[in-house]
Amino acid sequence: MVCAGKAASPLVGVGRGRWRGRGRGFVRTGLFAQVTCAGGGGFGGGSAAVGVVIGGGCLGSGESQREVGVERYREWLEIALDEARAGAAEGGIPIGAALIGPGGEVLGRGRNRRVQDDDPSLHGETSAFRAAGRQRRYADTTMVTTLSPCWYCSGLVRQFGIGTLVIGETRNFHGGHDWLADHGTRVEVLDDPECTRLMAEFIATNPHLWHEDIGEA
Repeated sequence: MVCAGKAASPLVGVGRGRWRGRGRGFVRTGLFAQVTCAGGGGFGGGSAAVGVVIGGGCLGSGESQREVGVERYREWLEIALDEARAGAAEGGIPIGAALIGPGGEVLGRGRNRRVQDDDPSLHGETSAFRAAGRQRRYADTTMVTTLSPCWYCSGLVRQFGIGTLVIGETRNFHGGHDWLADHGTRVEVLDDPECTRLMAEFIATNPHLWHEDIGEA
């Protein structure tokens, strides 16, 4: 499969992953998608090479790139999952998030605290964003969240130009990540079973609180 940088045509990954091309960005689900990046469209340009697509471009081949695209994302997701579990233990909504810097450092982490703090603005992503403090720029940062972001949190990602969004799962809630991909955000859906289980159990036992959280009460 040929990737000429920000291709307009839909892509379907090869191997253990699935890509859905959406305008300027891509939404990836599963582990990884293998493509051929030709010409100067991918990172590094030059001759055709096999690589991993992240957003609208291609990364070079090699195990290190796959680790960035898969293993490191899963490591970062564990941070968000720890926050989600803590929220559940406090009687809150089990959604956690972390904002990761360009070097892989954790800038901020947080969880949905609407119930605990009686503050409707404290979603997981906003809590992590606030915990990170002021940053000069966000294009090279990654927002990691256990659940597809609602429109409120999707707006935060878009407003500050956070470059990459890593999502634990989208089965229990399909938020604004497609819209973000359409506007150039790199979106990675890991389809994590623990994120899915944690959220499904919460929704089943707390439907009224869940519908309040997503504005459908």
